[in-house]
Amino acid sequence: MDTAHIDRDLAALSANKQTWASLPIADKVTYLHHIREATGRVARPWVEAAVKAKGLSMDDPLAGEEWTSGPFAVLTMLDALVDTFERLAAATPLLDGYVTRTTDSGQIAVEVFPSSLDDKLMFSGYSAEVWMEPGVTPDSLDETVAGLYRNRETEGMVQVVLAAGNIASIAPLDVIHAMFNEDRVVVMKMNPVNDYLGEFMEAIFAELIADGYMAVAYGGVDVGVYLTTHEAVDSIHITGSAHTHDAIVFGNGEEGAANKAAGRRVNERPIGSELGGVSPIIVVPGPWSARDVRFQAEEIVSQKMHNGGFNCVAAQILVVPEGWDRTPELLAEIRKLLGEIDDRHPYYPGTLERCAAAIDRPRGVEIYGDGHPRYLLPHLDPNDADEVMFSTEVFGPVLGVVSIEAPDVASYLIKSVRFSNERLYGTLGANILIHPRTAKAHRSALDRAITDLEYGTIAVNTWTGAAYFMPKCAWGAFPGHTAEDIQSGSGFVHNALLFDRAQKSIVSGPFAPAERAWMKGEFHGATKPVYFVSNRRAHEIGERVISYTMEKRPADLARMASAAVRG
Repeated sequence: MDTAHIDRDLAALSANKQTWASLPIADKVTYLHHIREATGRVARPWVEAAVKAKGLSMDDPLAGEEWTSGPFAVLTMLDALVDTFERLAAATPLLDGYVTRTTDSGQIAVEVFPSSLDDKLMFSGYSAEVWMEPGVTPDSLDETVAGLYRNRETEGMVQVVLAAGNIASIAPLDVIHAMFNEDRVVVMKMNPVNDYLGEFMEAIFAELIADGYMAVAYGGVDVGVYLTTHEAVDSIHITGSAHTHDAIVFGNGEEGAANKAAGRRVNERPIGSELGGVSPIIVVPGPWSARDVRFQAEEIVSQKMHNGGFNCVAAQILVVPEGWDRTPELLAEIRKLLGEIDDRHPYYPGTLERCAAAIDRPRGVEIYGDGHPRYLLPHLDPNDADEVMFSTEVFGPVLGVVSIEAPDVASYLIKSVRFSNERLYGTLGANILIHPRTAKAHRSALDRAITDLEYGTIAVNTWTGAAYFMPKCAWGAFPGHTAEDIQSGSGFVHNALLFDRAQKSIVSGPFAPAERAWMKGEFHGATKPVYFVSNRRAHEIGERVISYTMEKRPADLARMASAAVRG
């Protein structure tokens, strides 16, 4: 461990932290533009490196995951922040032009997506709101936006960002959030799992690094410990596991456990965190056709198997209605898809051990694939207090199924929400799949379910992962966790509109693709989602969406649409 190099970087950051905290907003906009240009320049080699590391090839449709969850996610965030900071510089209220409403629960909701013509063209049929915490009113809403930039008298801070090893855009997005949303200078420690991306991160943030506002560190646990306990470090952000969070805050081993039990912190620095959890998909009974069943099976399998299952909001528990005539058909289609998709290299450390622990049971385990299999546990007992699938994030290709019995849709939603809130560990993301006619007929029950679900992001007829690509959504755990019971973490990232009191993000998508949507009362132009593992053109869509995002050429949009239709 080269502590001298780390010390020099931290000394430079400490010397410059107050300058950054008082830097004119126009200068920050200039930095955002430079980061954007650099991201465009390294997009292809970045994706090529990630694809190679995950055992794929550039002409594999699964390479689309690296285009979209890599440089595209960064570019959309940068564009959104440029808009925000240009509004701040012009003293234009950030929420001018945004639709707000008061929900049935009395909360204020701001419609954040779509907010541009590109949003409508590229993501037809999708929408998103950010709900504020109870107590925010229409009159006080503007006072709960961009509070830091209304009063820039705060002291500068040096923040350590402990980067994630799974999704390539998490690290740069966490850095961007710390520097622009929170006004902090940053040392980013690359995760050993994907530190091959370090050269691209250094290229993206080259000007910030040269000017002494940002640094990149490499290494293992020893470097992480050195950084998070260094006297020059004022705050910490981690995207990872609750175990790592607890080790930082309370220490390791028996002493750490005793400290946690006593609420005795060994590290008093403020720490923000996004730590994953056990994410449910709640399937609501309704007039589904056979094609609906097939499409939603693709949705479910994709929510599980995107990025090989190594996502913080990967579906882990499928909640289905007991006695519904479509439930056996849906499970049959899921089984078929799990058997059809290719094995994927389990690049994330500990995968085999975590999967083995989840399937360690005398019966009820179905295995699909050969060398690197996928697992289905179709008969989990919702009342089993010891079920490991409820209490532990597997972070791998294991999907459990729970059946809920109820006499009607409203009762089923109440029971499913209660099960999700009370039995499943974590509060990062929850998903609901519901036929549009059922949603219309049971609007009040659906609204109540969305209100009552205690998750930071809730997705209706899409995946919570869609909100990750909508930069004006707030991304993080449901508020209220303590250090002693951190669950999915504390604080929000992304949040390009700088909401100070966000509670949750609600994202909605199309139940069926465009050619069948009108029969269900939906009107949009959406095709098969790019995140579907069954999308045959995802790699082409991903590459073309980068070209269009960078250059805004209509020809790129047309080529992207052509690939989407053939997906």
